[in-house]
This record gives sequence, structure tokens and C-alpha cells, in this order.
Amino acid sequence: MPKDITEKRKKRIDLVLARRQKNLTMVMDNIWDPHNVSAVLRSCDAFGVAEVHLYYTTAQWPDLGKKSSASAKKWIQRTRHIDPKAMVDQLRRDGGQVLRTGFSETARPVMDFDFTRPTAIILSNEHRGTSPELAELVPDEIYIPMQGMVQSFNVSVAAAIILYQAFSQRQAAGMYDTPSFTPEEMEQLKTEWYQR
Repeated sequence: MPKDITEKRKKRIDLVLARRQKNLTMVMDNIWDPHNVSAVLRSCDAFGVAEVHLYYTTAQWPDLGKKSSASAKKWIQRTRHIDPKAMVDQLRRDGGQVLRTGFSETARPVMDFDFTRPTAIILSNEHRGTSPELAELVPDEIYIPMQGMVQSFNVSVAAAIILYQAFSQRQAAGMYDTPSFTPEEMEQLKTEWYQR
């Protein structure tokens, strides 16, 4: 542990890690715009998401720079994938539900889903939508009901709204009151975070 870390900062890190949700995650599906990616990571940090998954096959992971919103990237673990089936299988392990944003006739509103279950949400590319190979593997679509003329939110706004819904359900269920990581995992994470 570095000698220059203050007790105040250690306590802040310990508190944040105690509320991180091990089994709530997002998948960035070829989202190319760095401002959107930074904003999604910031929302993930704000709502206690520990890890995001990066599925980049037709777009490059953007250069996020060092602005305040981009700084959230150092607090969120990022796992890259190129095999869609292996990724979805991993996310479904232990009964996890995998959802994707979309507007088909079978899509259901965000309020219809139980986010106290282990959950991964695929956020689709801003222009092309969900990658076809992921859409084939993930039939469950989620949408945010809207009352105006515009039919969709910006991807980063959608991410924040979905995560807030998940947060509300998990908070009501007391899931932020007990660490989701094992004591051993917590100690490992503290060691890493104290050095950031």
C-alpha cells in the first residue's frame, strides 16, 4: 500500500467497494463515441457497477482521454470479448439474465424486469443497433417508455436510466447494505484500489 494514501481516502474506497455490485454489469456493443462511453462508465461507477464487458468487433474501443468523466474508467474493471457465444454463456452462468436494448414487438419496458437477479445489459451501437450475432443469442429486449415525439434516448442516457431502475430495485432489496464480494475478493480489491 502506498504511504501517501490518507485514512479519509481509504475509508472512501472501502465504502465504495462495499457497495459495488458484482453481478450487475453492462456490455458495450461496438459503441464508438468516446463521450458516450465515458458517460456510460461514469453512470456505472455512480450506481455501483463493478465491471463492464467490451464487445468490439466492428468499432475500436475509443480513446477516452483524462477528463473527469473519463476518469471513471479507472474504477471500473473492463473485460474484452471477441467470441459472442462465450461472452453470453459467461454472463448467463449461475442463472444470470442477459438483456439487450431494442424496440422490436417483443421488447418489454425496463420496469418489467427483476434487476435483483444477476443481470447483464447489452448497450447497442448508436447507429447500427445490436450486433446481429448478439441479437441472435439474446432474445430478451428492454426499452425505456417515452412519451414524446423522439423515439430513443442517447445510449449513455439510456444506460443511466436503466441503471437507476436497477439501483432502485436493489436498494429496496437491501443489496447495497452487504458487500457482494467475498472477504478475500474485497481485500484484493482494496489492495489494488489503494494504489490508484
